[in-house]
Amino acid sequence: MASREREPGVLAGYRVLDCSIAMAGPFAAQRLGDLGADVVKVEPVTGEWQRHAAAGGAGGNRINVSFLSLNRNKRSLAVDLKDPAGKEVLRRLVTTADVFLQNYRPGVADRLGVDYASLAAINPSLVYVSISGYGEDGPYARRPGQDLLLQAMSGAMLSSGRAGEAPRAAGQYLVDAVTASTAFEGVLAALLHRERTGEGQLVTVNMLDAVTTLQMQELSVHTVGGLPQTRSAEPHAHVYIRSPYGAFQTSDGYLVLAFPPLKRLGEILGEDTFLAMEDEEHGWTHRDEIFARTAARLLTRPSRHWLDAFAAAGIWAGPVYGYADLVQDPQIRHNGTFVTYEHPTEGSVTVPGFPYKFSATPPRIDRGAPLVGEHTREVLSEAGLAEGEIEELLAAGAVTETAS
Repeated sequence: MASREREPGVLAGYRVLDCSIAMAGPFAAQRLGDLGADVVKVEPVTGEWQRHAAAGGAGGNRINVSFLSLNRNKRSLAVDLKDPAGKEVLRRLVTTADVFLQNYRPGVADRLGVDYASLAAINPSLVYVSISGYGEDGPYARRPGQDLLLQAMSGAMLSSGRAGEAPRAAGQYLVDAVTASTAFEGVLAALLHRERTGEGQLVTVNMLDAVTTLQMQELSVHTVGGLPQTRSAEPHAHVYIRSPYGAFQTSDGYLVLAFPPLKRLGEILGEDTFLAMEDEEHGWTHRDEIFARTAARLLTRPSRHWLDAFAAAGIWAGPVYGYADLVQDPQIRHNGTFVTYEHPTEGSVTVPGFPYKFSATPPRIDRGAPLVGEHTREVLSEAGLAEGEIEELLAAGAVTETAS
Protein backbone atom coordinates (compact mmCIF):
# COMPACT_ATOMS: atom_id res chain seq x y z
CA MET A 1 0.00 0.00 0.00
CA ALA A 2 1.28 3.49 -0.84
CA SER A 3 2.26 5.68 2.08
CA ARG A 4 -0.22 8.28 3.29
CA GLU A 5 2.09 11.03 2.01
CA ARG A 6 1.73 9.81 -1.57
CA GLU A 7 -2.03 9.31 -1.61
CA PRO A 8 -3.79 11.53 -4.15
CA GLY A 9 -5.20 14.85 -2.96
CA VAL A 10 -8.89 15.42 -2.37
CA LEU A 11 -9.25 17.07 -5.81
CA ALA A 12 -7.28 14.42 -7.72
CA GLY A 13 -8.92 13.70 -11.07
CA TYR A 14 -10.10 17.26 -11.66
CA ARG A 15 -8.39 19.32 -14.35
CA VAL A 16 -8.16 23.10 -14.07
CA LEU A 17 -7.21 25.43 -16.92
CA ASP A 18 -5.69 28.50 -15.26
CA CYS A 19 -5.71 31.40 -17.72
CA SER A 20 -5.32 34.06 -15.02
CA ILE A 21 -2.50 36.50 -14.30
CA ALA A 22 -1.07 38.48 -11.37
CA MET A 23 -2.19 37.29 -7.90
CA ALA A 24 -5.87 36.58 -7.24
CA GLY A 25 -6.48 34.06 -10.03
CA PRO A 26 -3.13 32.24 -9.83
CA PHE A 27 -3.40 32.04 -6.02
CA ALA A 28 -6.88 30.48 -6.27
CA ALA A 29 -5.65 27.97 -8.87
CA GLN A 30 -2.62 27.12 -6.74
CA ARG A 31 -4.91 26.25 -3.84
CA LEU A 32 -6.72 23.82 -6.14
CA GLY A 33 -3.40 22.31 -7.18
CA ASP A 34 -2.33 21.94 -3.56
CA LEU A 35 -5.39 19.74 -3.06
CA GLY A 36 -4.45 17.47 -5.94
CA ALA A 37 -6.14 19.01 -8.98
CA ASP A 38 -4.21 18.88 -12.27
CA VAL A 39 -3.72 22.60 -12.88
CA VAL A 40 -2.52 23.58 -16.34
CA LYS A 41 -1.30 27.16 -16.44
CA VAL A 42 -2.17 28.44 -19.90
CA GLU A 43 0.16 31.38 -20.49
CA PRO A 44 1.44 33.45 -23.40
CA VAL A 45 4.53 32.21 -25.21
CA THR A 46 6.52 35.00 -23.53
CA GLY A 47 5.25 33.93 -20.11
CA GLU A 48 2.62 35.28 -17.74
CA TRP A 49 2.95 38.92 -16.61
CA GLN A 50 4.01 37.98 -13.08
CA ARG A 51 7.12 36.24 -14.42
CA HIS A 52 8.41 39.68 -15.38
CA ALA A 53 7.27 41.70 -12.33
CA ALA A 54 9.17 40.68 -9.20
CA ALA A 55 7.51 41.89 -5.98
CA GLY A 56 10.06 43.53 -3.73
CA GLY A 57 12.63 43.10 -6.48
CA ALA A 58 13.10 39.46 -5.41
CA GLY A 59 14.51 37.69 -8.45
CA GLY A 60 15.57 34.08 -8.87
CA ASN A 61 17.66 31.84 -11.07
CA ARG A 62 15.08 31.33 -13.81
CA ILE A 63 11.83 32.10 -11.94
CA ASN A 64 11.28 35.17 -9.78
CA VAL A 65 9.87 34.81 -6.29
CA SER A 66 6.49 36.38 -7.13
CA PHE A 67 5.74 33.79 -9.79
CA LEU A 68 7.27 31.00 -7.73
CA SER A 69 5.01 31.78 -4.79
CA LEU A 70 1.74 31.67 -6.74
CA ASN A 71 2.23 28.86 -9.25
CA ARG A 72 3.40 25.68 -7.56
CA ASN A 73 1.61 22.42 -8.38
CA LYS A 74 0.92 23.56 -11.94
CA ARG A 75 2.08 22.56 -15.40
CA SER A 76 2.78 25.26 -17.98
CA LEU A 77 1.34 25.28 -21.49
CA ALA A 78 2.72 28.20 -23.51
CA VAL A 79 0.26 29.05 -26.31
CA ASP A 80 -0.52 32.06 -28.47
CA LEU A 81 -4.29 32.58 -28.12
CA LYS A 82 -4.22 35.26 -30.83
CA ASP A 83 -3.14 32.58 -33.28
CA PRO A 84 -6.13 30.60 -34.64
CA ALA A 85 -4.19 27.37 -34.20
CA GLY A 86 -3.36 28.29 -30.62
CA LYS A 87 -6.97 29.14 -29.91
CA GLU A 88 -8.04 25.76 -31.28
CA VAL A 89 -5.53 24.07 -28.94
CA LEU A 90 -7.25 25.69 -25.97
CA ARG A 91 -10.68 24.64 -27.20
CA ARG A 92 -9.41 21.06 -27.46
CA LEU A 93 -8.23 21.24 -23.87
CA VAL A 94 -11.60 22.55 -22.69
CA THR A 95 -13.22 19.26 -23.69
CA THR A 96 -11.12 17.49 -21.02
CA ALA A 97 -11.31 20.20 -18.34
CA ASP A 98 -13.45 20.52 -15.23
CA VAL A 99 -12.63 24.13 -14.35
CA PHE A 100 -11.69 27.14 -16.48
CA LEU A 101 -10.42 30.16 -14.56
CA GLN A 102 -9.68 33.59 -16.04
CA ASN A 103 -9.34 37.24 -14.98
CA TYR A 104 -9.14 38.88 -18.41
CA ARG A 105 -10.00 42.53 -18.82
CA PRO A 106 -13.66 43.12 -19.78
CA GLY A 107 -14.32 42.03 -23.37
CA VAL A 108 -11.09 40.06 -23.83
CA ALA A 109 -12.67 36.63 -23.26
CA ASP A 110 -15.33 37.42 -25.88
CA ARG A 111 -12.74 38.57 -28.41
CA LEU A 112 -10.68 35.44 -27.88
CA GLY A 113 -13.74 33.21 -28.11
CA VAL A 114 -13.18 31.80 -24.62
CA ASP A 115 -16.19 33.38 -22.92
CA TYR A 116 -18.51 31.16 -20.87
CA ALA A 117 -21.15 30.69 -23.58
CA SER A 118 -18.56 29.59 -26.15
CA LEU A 119 -16.81 27.13 -23.83
CA ALA A 120 -20.02 25.78 -22.28
CA ALA A 121 -21.14 24.89 -25.81
CA ILE A 122 -18.04 22.67 -26.05
CA ASN A 123 -18.27 21.29 -22.50
CA PRO A 124 -21.63 21.84 -20.75
CA SER A 125 -20.31 20.43 -17.46
CA LEU A 126 -17.53 23.05 -17.27
CA VAL A 127 -17.21 25.19 -14.14
CA TYR A 128 -16.19 28.56 -15.55
CA VAL A 129 -14.78 31.12 -13.10
CA SER A 130 -14.43 34.76 -14.11
CA ILE A 131 -12.61 37.14 -11.74
CA SER A 132 -12.88 40.88 -12.25
CA GLY A 133 -12.07 44.06 -10.38
CA TYR A 134 -15.53 45.57 -9.99
CA GLY A 135 -17.97 43.21 -11.72
CA GLU A 136 -18.69 41.82 -15.16
CA ASP A 137 -20.51 44.99 -16.16
CA GLY A 138 -21.67 48.27 -14.67
CA PRO A 139 -20.20 51.79 -14.44
CA TYR A 140 -16.81 50.67 -13.04
CA ALA A 141 -16.36 47.50 -15.07
CA ARG A 142 -13.43 48.90 -17.05
CA ARG A 143 -11.58 50.44 -14.15
CA PRO A 144 -8.26 48.82 -13.19
CA GLY A 145 -8.83 46.27 -10.43
CA GLN A 146 -5.68 46.92 -8.39
CA ASP A 147 -5.37 45.96 -4.73
CA LEU A 148 -4.64 49.39 -3.23
CA LEU A 149 -7.40 51.06 -5.25
CA LEU A 150 -9.90 48.51 -3.95
CA GLN A 151 -8.66 48.81 -0.36
CA ALA A 152 -9.30 52.54 -0.53
CA MET A 153 -12.72 52.18 -2.12
CA SER A 154 -13.86 49.48 0.32
CA GLY A 155 -13.94 51.84 3.31
CA ALA A 156 -11.56 49.63 5.29
CA MET A 157 -8.74 52.16 5.36
CA LEU A 158 -10.87 54.60 7.38
CA SER A 159 -11.61 52.09 10.13
CA SER A 160 -8.27 52.63 11.90
CA GLY A 161 -5.67 55.29 12.54
CA ARG A 162 -5.90 58.94 13.60
CA ALA A 163 -8.58 61.38 12.55
CA GLY A 164 -7.18 63.98 10.19
CA GLU A 165 -4.23 61.83 9.11
CA ALA A 166 -3.92 60.01 5.81
CA PRO A 167 -5.37 56.50 5.94
CA ARG A 168 -2.95 53.57 5.86
CA ALA A 169 -3.21 50.56 3.60
CA ALA A 170 -2.91 47.00 4.89
CA GLY A 171 0.61 45.61 4.81
CA GLN A 172 -0.51 42.76 2.56
CA TYR A 173 -2.13 42.44 -0.86
CA LEU A 174 -5.33 42.09 1.13
CA VAL A 175 -7.92 42.40 -1.63
CA ASP A 176 -6.08 40.04 -3.96
CA ALA A 177 -5.80 37.46 -1.19
CA VAL A 178 -9.44 37.54 -0.13
CA THR A 179 -10.53 37.47 -3.78
CA ALA A 180 -8.41 34.36 -4.31
CA SER A 181 -10.04 32.67 -1.33
CA THR A 182 -13.48 33.67 -2.58
CA ALA A 183 -12.78 32.21 -6.02
CA PHE A 184 -11.42 29.04 -4.44
CA GLU A 185 -14.63 28.65 -2.43
CA GLY A 186 -16.70 29.29 -5.54
CA VAL A 187 -14.93 26.53 -7.46
CA LEU A 188 -15.47 24.00 -4.68
CA ALA A 189 -19.16 24.87 -4.35
CA ALA A 190 -19.72 24.67 -8.11
CA LEU A 191 -17.93 21.31 -8.32
CA LEU A 192 -20.11 19.99 -5.50
CA HIS A 193 -23.21 21.14 -7.40
CA ARG A 194 -21.91 19.40 -10.51
CA GLU A 195 -21.31 16.18 -8.61
CA ARG A 196 -24.95 16.23 -7.52
CA THR A 197 -26.52 17.33 -10.81
CA GLY A 198 -23.95 16.95 -13.61
CA GLU A 199 -24.47 20.63 -14.41
CA GLY A 200 -21.64 23.09 -14.98
CA GLN A 201 -22.09 26.81 -14.47
CA LEU A 202 -20.61 30.28 -14.59
CA VAL A 203 -19.09 31.58 -11.33
CA THR A 204 -18.28 35.29 -11.20
CA VAL A 205 -16.14 36.85 -8.47
CA ASN A 206 -15.10 40.47 -8.20
CA MET A 207 -12.59 42.13 -5.92
CA LEU A 208 -14.91 44.93 -4.79
CA ASP A 209 -17.61 42.56 -3.53
CA ALA A 210 -15.00 40.24 -1.98
CA VAL A 211 -13.41 42.92 0.20
CA THR A 212 -16.79 44.50 1.00
CA THR A 213 -18.36 41.26 2.23
CA LEU A 214 -15.21 40.55 4.23
CA GLN A 215 -16.29 43.48 6.40
CA MET A 216 -19.63 41.85 7.28
CA GLN A 217 -19.59 42.89 10.93
CA GLU A 218 -18.22 46.41 10.49
CA LEU A 219 -20.59 47.35 7.68
CA SER A 220 -23.58 45.89 9.54
CA VAL A 221 -22.74 48.10 12.53
CA HIS A 222 -22.98 51.02 10.10
CA THR A 223 -25.99 49.98 8.00
CA VAL A 224 -28.06 48.29 10.71
CA GLY A 225 -26.79 49.91 13.88
CA GLY A 226 -26.61 53.36 12.29
CA LEU A 227 -23.25 54.19 13.86
CA PRO A 228 -20.93 56.48 11.87
CA GLN A 229 -17.39 55.42 10.98
CA THR A 230 -15.54 57.98 13.13
CA ARG A 231 -11.79 57.90 13.67
CA SER A 232 -10.27 59.19 16.91
CA ALA A 233 -7.48 61.65 17.58
CA GLU A 234 -5.36 58.75 18.88
CA PRO A 235 -4.32 55.97 16.47
CA HIS A 236 -7.08 53.55 17.51
CA ALA A 237 -6.97 50.24 15.58
CA HIS A 238 -10.70 49.94 14.86
CA VAL A 239 -13.44 52.56 14.92
CA TYR A 240 -16.08 50.13 16.20
CA ILE A 241 -14.16 48.72 19.20
CA ARG A 242 -13.82 50.49 22.54
CA SER A 243 -10.55 51.83 23.89
CA PRO A 244 -7.81 50.83 24.44
CA TYR A 245 -7.40 48.84 21.24
CA GLY A 246 -4.32 48.95 19.04
CA ALA A 247 -0.54 48.80 18.88
CA PHE A 248 1.49 50.50 21.60
CA GLN A 249 5.18 51.24 22.02
CA THR A 250 7.01 49.90 25.07
CA SER A 251 10.48 50.76 26.32
CA ASP A 252 12.02 48.17 23.98
CA GLY A 253 9.52 47.45 21.23
CA TYR A 254 5.79 47.14 20.58
CA LEU A 255 2.80 45.15 21.71
CA VAL A 256 -0.90 45.02 20.91
CA LEU A 257 -3.65 45.35 23.48
CA ALA A 258 -7.30 44.42 22.85
CA PHE A 259 -10.08 46.14 24.89
CA PRO A 260 -9.04 45.01 28.40
CA PRO A 261 -11.28 45.52 31.46
CA LEU A 262 -10.42 49.07 32.45
CA LYS A 263 -10.27 48.49 36.23
CA ARG A 264 -7.91 45.54 35.82
CA LEU A 265 -5.81 47.47 33.30
CA GLY A 266 -5.60 50.43 35.68
CA GLU A 267 -4.33 48.17 38.46
CA ILE A 268 -1.57 46.72 36.28
CA LEU A 269 -0.51 50.05 34.76
CA GLY A 270 -0.79 52.01 37.99
CA GLU A 271 -3.31 54.30 36.26
CA ASP A 272 -5.81 55.27 38.97
CA THR A 273 -8.10 57.20 36.62
CA PHE A 274 -9.21 53.90 35.06
CA LEU A 275 -10.42 52.43 38.36
CA ALA A 276 -13.70 54.34 38.38
CA MET A 277 -14.41 53.86 34.68
CA GLU A 278 -17.00 51.54 33.13
CA ASP A 279 -15.86 49.56 30.09
CA GLU A 280 -18.91 50.01 27.86
CA GLU A 281 -19.45 53.64 28.79
CA HIS A 282 -16.10 55.34 29.23
CA GLY A 283 -14.39 53.01 26.76
CA TRP A 284 -16.35 54.91 24.10
CA THR A 285 -16.85 58.39 25.56
CA HIS A 286 -13.21 58.71 26.74
CA ARG A 287 -11.60 56.75 23.95
CA ASP A 288 -8.76 59.17 23.19
CA GLU A 289 -7.97 59.85 26.87
CA ILE A 290 -7.80 56.13 27.69
CA PHE A 291 -5.62 55.42 24.67
CA ALA A 292 -3.18 58.23 25.47
CA ARG A 293 -2.87 57.31 29.15
CA THR A 294 -2.33 53.66 28.29
CA ALA A 295 0.34 54.58 25.75
CA ALA A 296 2.20 56.74 28.25
CA ARG A 297 2.25 54.00 30.91
CA LEU A 298 3.37 51.24 28.53
CA LEU A 299 6.42 53.27 27.51
CA THR A 300 7.88 52.85 30.98
CA ARG A 301 8.62 49.09 30.89
CA PRO A 302 9.77 46.50 28.32
CA SER A 303 7.32 44.40 26.30
CA ARG A 304 8.05 41.18 28.18
CA HIS A 305 7.15 42.75 31.52
CA TRP A 306 3.77 43.92 30.28
CA LEU A 307 2.96 40.75 28.34
CA ASP A 308 3.63 38.59 31.39
CA ALA A 309 1.51 40.84 33.59
CA PHE A 310 -1.35 40.90 31.10
CA ALA A 311 -1.24 37.13 30.66
CA ALA A 312 -1.43 36.60 34.43
CA ALA A 313 -4.48 38.89 34.58
CA GLY A 314 -6.23 37.25 31.62
CA ILE A 315 -5.95 40.41 29.49
CA TRP A 316 -5.71 39.98 25.74
CA ALA A 317 -2.31 41.20 24.58
CA GLY A 318 0.43 39.96 22.31
CA PRO A 319 3.74 40.75 20.64
CA VAL A 320 4.12 42.60 17.35
CA TYR A 321 6.10 40.33 15.03
CA GLY A 322 8.10 40.96 11.93
CA TYR A 323 8.47 38.18 9.36
CA ALA A 324 11.75 37.08 10.89
CA ASP A 325 9.97 36.56 14.23
CA LEU A 326 7.02 34.81 12.63
CA VAL A 327 8.99 32.06 10.90
CA GLN A 328 10.73 31.20 14.19
CA ASP A 329 7.60 31.17 16.34
CA PRO A 330 7.11 27.83 18.17
CA GLN A 331 3.42 27.55 17.26
CA ILE A 332 4.18 28.22 13.60
CA ARG A 333 6.85 25.51 13.74
CA HIS A 334 4.51 23.12 15.54
CA ASN A 335 1.77 23.69 12.94
CA GLY A 336 4.17 23.14 10.04
CA THR A 337 2.91 26.41 8.55
CA PHE A 338 5.96 26.76 6.32
CA VAL A 339 7.11 24.01 3.97
CA THR A 340 10.48 23.43 2.33
CA TYR A 341 10.94 21.67 -1.00
CA GLU A 342 13.53 21.37 -3.74
CA HIS A 343 12.87 23.28 -6.97
CA PRO A 344 14.71 22.15 -10.13
CA THR A 345 16.04 25.62 -10.94
CA GLU A 346 15.61 27.65 -7.73
CA GLY A 347 17.06 25.16 -5.24
CA SER A 348 15.76 24.80 -1.70
CA VAL A 349 12.58 26.85 -1.30
CA THR A 350 10.82 27.63 2.01
CA VAL A 351 7.36 29.14 1.65
CA PRO A 352 3.97 29.25 3.42
CA GLY A 353 2.27 25.89 3.06
CA PHE A 354 -1.45 25.13 3.32
CA PRO A 355 -4.24 26.81 5.30
CA TYR A 356 -6.17 23.54 5.76
CA LYS A 357 -5.56 19.98 6.88
CA PHE A 358 -7.23 16.77 5.67
CA SER A 359 -6.82 13.51 7.56
CA ALA A 360 -7.26 11.29 4.49
CA THR A 361 -6.12 13.43 1.57
CA PRO A 362 -3.57 15.99 2.78
CA PRO A 363 -2.36 18.70 0.41
CA ARG A 364 1.23 18.49 -0.78
CA ILE A 365 3.70 20.03 -3.21
CA ASP A 366 4.32 17.73 -6.16
CA ARG A 367 6.05 20.32 -8.33
CA GLY A 368 7.31 23.85 -8.01
CA ALA A 369 6.33 26.70 -10.29
CA PRO A 370 7.02 25.70 -13.91
CA LEU A 371 9.16 27.33 -16.58
CA VAL A 372 7.29 28.89 -19.51
CA GLY A 373 5.81 26.08 -21.59
CA GLU A 374 7.67 23.43 -19.62
CA HIS A 375 4.75 21.02 -20.03
CA THR A 376 3.41 22.11 -23.42
CA ARG A 377 4.24 18.86 -25.20
CA GLU A 378 3.00 16.72 -22.30
CA VAL A 379 -0.34 18.54 -21.95
CA LEU A 380 -1.07 18.53 -25.67
CA SER A 381 -0.26 14.85 -25.95
CA GLU A 382 -2.71 14.10 -23.12
CA ALA A 383 -5.34 16.16 -24.94
CA GLY A 384 -5.08 13.80 -27.91
CA LEU A 385 -2.84 15.74 -30.27
CA ALA A 386 -0.54 13.53 -32.30
CA GLU A 387 3.20 14.08 -32.17
CA GLY A 388 3.15 15.44 -35.72
CA GLU A 389 0.47 18.02 -34.83
CA ILE A 390 2.47 19.15 -31.83
CA GLU A 391 5.61 19.56 -33.92
CA GLU A 392 3.67 21.65 -36.47
CA LEU A 393 2.30 23.91 -33.72
CA LEU A 394 5.77 24.36 -32.27
CA ALA A 395 7.27 25.10 -35.67
CA ALA A 396 4.56 27.68 -36.39
CA GLY A 397 5.01 29.39 -33.00
CA ALA A 398 1.38 28.82 -31.98
CA VAL A 399 2.76 27.08 -28.88
CA THR A 400 6.24 27.01 -27.35
CA GLU A 401 8.14 24.84 -24.89
CA THR A 402 11.07 25.29 -22.55
CA ALA A 403 13.19 22.44 -21.33
CA SER A 404 13.42 22.05 -17.54
